Amino acid sequence: MSASKPGTPNFSPDPDDAPELDDAWFESADQHDGGSLVKRGRPALPHPKKHLNIRLDADVVDRFKASGPGWQSRMNDVLRKAVGL
Repeated sequence: MSASKPGTPNFSPDPDDAPELDDAWFESADQHDGGSLVKRGRPALPHPKKHLNIRLDADVVDRFKASGPGWQSRMNDVLRKAVGL
């Protein structure tokens, strides 16, 4: 184990100084609206995209990448048109 730098105090928290975890603390841990739990983060998309690995010809990928940011979305648009969606 590496030694502490000079002047660094040795800090060991005292478990007796920890706050008491009572019922009120646990009730405040999750956010509720009425009786239902409020989920955090972005809402789920109605039609999420699938993540997959696909092998494509290098010249095809290079052509789309050369068109700049958003090339994957443009590739998706071309594929949708090709299959009639």
